[in-house]
Amino acid sequence: MDKEELLHKYLNNEATAAEKKLLSESPEYAHYVQLADATSGFEPPAVNSDRNYRAIQENKTRRLAPATRNYRSTIYKIAAMLVLVIAGYLFVSNLETTVTTDIAQKKSFELPDNSLVELNANSSLHYKKRNWNENRKLRLSGEAFFKVNKGSTFEVETSQGTVQVLGTQFNVFSRDSVFSVKCFEGLVSVSFKGSEVKLSAGNTITIRNDELVSEGKTSRSTPDWLNGESSFENVVLAEVIRELKQHYKIDVLAPNQLQNKRFTGSFGHNDLQTALHSICDPLQLGFSVDGNDVKIYAK
Repeated sequence: MDKEELLHKYLNNEATAAEKKLLSESPEYAHYVQLADATSGFEPPAVNSDRNYRAIQENKTRRLAPATRNYRSTIYKIAAMLVLVIAGYLFVSNLETTVTTDIAQKKSFELPDNSLVELNANSSLHYKKRNWNENRKLRLSGEAFFKVNKGSTFEVETSQGTVQVLGTQFNVFSRDSVFSVKCFEGLVSVSFKGSEVKLSAGNTITIRNDELVSEGKTSRSTPDWLNGESSFENVVLAEVIRELKQHYKIDVLAPNQLQNKRFTGSFGHNDLQTALHSICDPLQLGFSVDGNDVKIYAK
């Protein structure tokens, strides 16, 4: 029997004492015998299956917990970002659009429904683009001409009254204590101080200090200021001077008694000297210009 078979028998506790002695004396296999003798007293550890199973499950939970927390954290961050995006959209979409003009400046622009607006000098208009077709409302300070496309009710609010239409062309003036409306096409409804007046094409209305002071006619198809003129009918000079200052960057000094003179006529927006002559000559008044200072006096 060769030495390897003998070693196999020894490891399986099948070798005789003589065979074990033979292996122990062999230089090649003696250390196998020594190793086997040294480990023969070892006992395998007791195995507790239930305890081991619980330990494995606890270890899995500990490893998964951070992942679960990270997952929830990511969901929260995404939700927060969505809230911010939606809030930002609602905020921006609800912002007002504002169009303004300076002294001696006019602007022409279209509203979201392609209705046309002509904004006169030193005026401002405010509206919201969001849901415009269902809520056509604007706030006006100054003067503007509107050419409105048909659709839902179109409403122009001023500090002194409101104008409502469905589709038409009209002009609204609102400065200081004067509120006037001219209808060039269709029909408009003018509300002020609890009163309402229906205004058809070719008619005008003027309210001063919340009181109806005049109703008139116009044969024009558009307001005069679109053609570079401001027109007046039987108004005090003070009102003409205020409008003159909307189109020229000037300061005007005139005695109070002269400011109560009544004026009917017009002035142009392109040349100050010509405009002053148009105002002063019919009233037999004089004027002088020194830079941006204008003085009006009795001749």
